[in-house]
Amino acid sequence: MRLRALLETDALGLRLLGGEDELDRSVRGVMTTDLRDPSRYLSGGELVLTGLAWRRDAEDSEPFVRILASAGVAALAAGEAELGDIPGDLVDACARHRLPLFAVNERVAFATITEYVVRQVSGERAGDLAAVVERHRRMMTSGPAGGGPDVVLDLLGTDLDLRAWVLSTTGRPIAGSSSAGAPLPADVCGTLAAEHLSAARTGRRGPHRVSAKGTTYSLFPIRTSGRGAASASRDVRETVLSDWLLAVEADAGDWPEERLDLLQGVTQLIAVERDRRDAARTVRRRLAQEVLELVQTGAAPAEIAARLRVAAPVLLPGLGAAPHWQVVVARVEWDGGDIEGGPVAQSLLEEILVDPLAAGPEPSDRIAVAHTGDEAIALVPLPAVSAEHDGSESGLLADTLLETVRAPLTAGLADDGRLTLGVSATVHSAEALRGALEEARHARRVAAARPGRVCAAGHQELASHVLLLPFVPDDVRRAFTARLLDPLRDYDQRHRAELIPTLEAFLDCDGSWTRCAARLHLHVNTLRYRVGRIEQLTGRDLSRLEDKLDFFLALRMS
Repeated sequence: MRLRALLETDALGLRLLGGEDELDRSVRGVMTTDLRDPSRYLSGGELVLTGLAWRRDAEDSEPFVRILASAGVAALAAGEAELGDIPGDLVDACARHRLPLFAVNERVAFATITEYVVRQVSGERAGDLAAVVERHRRMMTSGPAGGGPDVVLDLLGTDLDLRAWVLSTTGRPIAGSSSAGAPLPADVCGTLAAEHLSAARTGRRGPHRVSAKGTTYSLFPIRTSGRGAASASRDVRETVLSDWLLAVEADAGDWPEERLDLLQGVTQLIAVERDRRDAARTVRRRLAQEVLELVQTGAAPAEIAARLRVAAPVLLPGLGAAPHWQVVVARVEWDGGDIEGGPVAQSLLEEILVDPLAAGPEPSDRIAVAHTGDEAIALVPLPAVSAEHDGSESGLLADTLLETVRAPLTAGLADDGRLTLGVSATVHSAEALRGALEEARHARRVAAARPGRVCAAGHQELASHVLLLPFVPDDVRRAFTARLLDPLRDYDQRHRAELIPTLEAFLDCDGSWTRCAARLHLHVNTLRYRVGRIEQLTGRDLSRLEDKLDFFLALRMS
């Protein structure tokens, strides 16, 4: 806004004392100060309000005005409440430095002027940004995206001084404004994603206010336009784990409706780009679906290999030969079973399996994911050089795959959803792909037998007895463990004994009396007494392999 507009607003009680030729200056903000040197708080373009408490004598006016002029402020407004008339030395100093000077009527509070200026400046900036956003929206909807969400976030930074980021529901940074500076720390991203998902599951409307490491953020959901129109009639669980969010470093709680509407428009604009990226995944999804159907219908290995040769250049451009592959199976299940989990699991796998080192605008361009029912299946290519470089285990590892996303996904699954995931070993031929699929499915069942909302298991665990435990019916497991362990638990509770810990340590030490006694800090005779009591209460003999194995499995299943 212009200084002239302020002077013409009667409610502000401003009277011009000098600088009539400078009234077309723009005002970009307002600051109240009585400091003798406020330069550190000035950035240029401000209307400075002062009560003149800094002035002790006439000599103080010149340096004060010189500081303001050097900082590029738009004008100075001095209150009449303290001294009555504005001192002539201040009027003269402003005239020398060509700084417009206003007198503020003692009946007008500085807060009134501040509120008016902020409202007008914010409204003008919002209007300018809205026009730019609208132009960008037309450009994006009529042709290829011009820079993606980063361009839109840069508008927020330059026009509204807002630092903003787009995050996935796992907390992965997708875009950020150039004015945002350093990327958000990973733990902050995870916190914001978890808070966003918690709010969405409880039905709270955005924006959501979150504090992380002493900074306040406002979170705006970004829903893809293809699903947004029907979102009111759809279950939130169908989309909550795949929608993006816009994190703004500000407290939107006291924003006017106009600014909130503007940010909602920005989220819709980013949603257009999200739809484009989803459309780009169609080819990869179709490739995965075709390979999956061939594998599950028992097609000839030559036919599967031919399809993989088609897929390899799409997923790993520049490779001369088909790479090695891993299979990852994920399942999302909701209580009640009325929500199909396959599409949700598909979106999650495309997010979880992102390779942070992958080149190109879309980091998931190496992943092909199909879905059927509640299950999603990913084909993950591995270049031959990385799969064989040292003969050691390579590729995806189940125990690290979910480390950074467990907390936000747990928040999104709340108390009625579950994600389980299994990872196969690396395979080197089309003939081995069917076995890899079954291996990943078995690993997922092992993960499903574990407690927790988000669980994963890898092929390494399938060579162990652990593979058998998930397939034992629950009633059989309960009866088996109760028959062996309940007598020991009852005895421990009545006598404050430690037979169960003793049994665990004895088996862990392979039945070695001396090693077990040393671990438990017991005399060997005391250990022999406890083991004897265990055998007496259960009717088993811990010198027999069969009985040792039964106790071992009972402890694992309990």
